Amino acid sequence: MKKIILALLLHCFALGTMAQSPQKITVLQWNIWQEGTLIPGGFEAIVDELARLHPDFVTFSEVRNYHNTNFLLRLVSALRQRGLTYYTFKSKDSGLLSAHPISDSVYVFPENRDHGSIYKLVTKVKGREFAVYTGHLDYLDCSYYELRGYDGNTFKPCNRSANVDELLQKNDLSWRDNAAQIFINEAKHDLKAGRCVIFGGDFNEPSHLDWTAATAQLFDHHGMIVPWTVSTMLAKAGYRDAYRVLFPNPLTHPGFTYPCYNPLADIHKLTWAPLSDERERIDLIYYQGRNMRATDAKIFGPDTCVARCKPEKDTWNDPYLPPKGIWPTDHRGLFVTFEVGK
Repeated sequence: MKKIILALLLHCFALGTMAQSPQKITVLQWNIWQEGTLIPGGFEAIVDELARLHPDFVTFSEVRNYHNTNFLLRLVSALRQRGLTYYTFKSKDSGLLSAHPISDSVYVFPENRDHGSIYKLVTKVKGREFAVYTGHLDYLDCSYYELRGYDGNTFKPCNRSANVDELLQKNDLSWRDNAAQIFINEAKHDLKAGRCVIFGGDFNEPSHLDWTAATAQLFDHHGMIVPWTVSTMLAKAGYRDAYRVLFPNPLTHPGFTYPCYNPLADIHKLTWAPLSDERERIDLIYYQGRNMRATDAKIFGPDTCVARCKPEKDTWNDPYLPPKGIWPTDHRGLFVTFEVGK
């Protein structure tokens, strides 16, 4: 009898442990360079990689809806032909795919005169609600180019910013900080409701976690330690940078996502600053939520970037998720795995 009772207790304990085990959620941030149209076979390559990786959520940058089409619905249809079900809603400039039914969608910062965008979906995965945001922030007043001798609007050669204050003053003429503040305000409601918040995007601005004393003399930082505005805002609001949580050292794991070398493109179309080293980690995934943690992150794409208008193979310790076929874009993506408890 004692053995039977013990066996029942162990069985109940095992069931309880299984019920409480955290669920895994995968998120892909991917700037697809004008919907993949600048690379032959680009759309098919995007579909191939999505079908291979099958992420729970995809945050896209550079959704254009060319020729009055709905790009995201085209993707959903193509994936359905592969036996995969995804959900979406129409958006412009940035976009979202979800492997889980969408209960709500919000135009948080709609695209206006090419100054960026943010959209949001709400869904439930195994009883836990998620608010997933996608962003493609303003590419203008791009001050990390100013520091490298290129105007942040025309991208023509110019005098470099003299100091950090001048650099940030120019940087904050952009709409990036406005969009980030609107995201923070909107996401407060999600956090209050107990949702896990995920924000993936091409931020078009570096992170303060990358422009440190350790990197001040590297990558054409010209000795500057810069508290970049948007990343600092998000950190103060409690958001964690998934890649830097797992790989905090920007020397060993710079995590560059742009510009990515693509042999199928003219290299002059891959760079805005051909005489400089403009490599940056601007494709990011932030998160915040109860019992939520990043457990794995990989740079998705080729292992070669562009610096001074030449291919530069990476020599770092960044973990990579290489493509299986054609690479359809000038950015590398970011593939992050989260564990989420009850």
